[in-house]
Amino acid sequence: MKKIALALSLLLLSSCAAPAKEIAGQVISCSSITSYMNETSIVLDCLDGGDGAALGGIKGPAIINVWGSWCGPCKQEIPIFRSFYAKTNGKLKLIGVDVEESSIKAGRSFVVKNGITWPNLYDGDGRSRKYFGMGVPVTWFIAVDGSVAYKKIGVLKNEIELITLTNKYLGVSL
Repeated sequence: MKKIALALSLLLLSSCAAPAKEIAGQVISCSSITSYMNETSIVLDCLDGGDGAALGGIKGPAIINVWGSWCGPCKQEIPIFRSFYAKTNGKLKLIGVDVEESSIKAGRSFVVKNGITWPNLYDGDGRSRKYFGMGVPVTWFIAVDGSVAYKKIGVLKNEIELITLTNKYLGVSL
């Protein structure tokens, strides 16, 4: 009898757990990205299929996060960026760059599934390697004048690290 009561208790306790809440993202237009052409510019399309922007000509303060849906560490960073972006209140731009993707559809699906709500550029043919180099994730901090203030190679460990780097290299406090 005790075994049945224990089994029922465990069943009830395990069935009471709330399912993981999926946070819906949205494929956002890149029209908010201000960029200009210069000798180092590489023009990328927008993940939404519209006009993109010229890498190397983006004015800051901005953070550019280079990711791929197939990249495990990139997936780990998304909740950090989601929380961070909610706190920016328009003080800076957050821009994603989807690279080395099997298809634009895979990138769009990743954005929606992972709750991404900022504009994302799409590099369907590897053009951005000249600008960003190889490997992801990489996070670039772009100063007001468009210069690269800092490049963080590898995964961000937590939101405090992202906020600290933003304050240090872009002078933006959250």
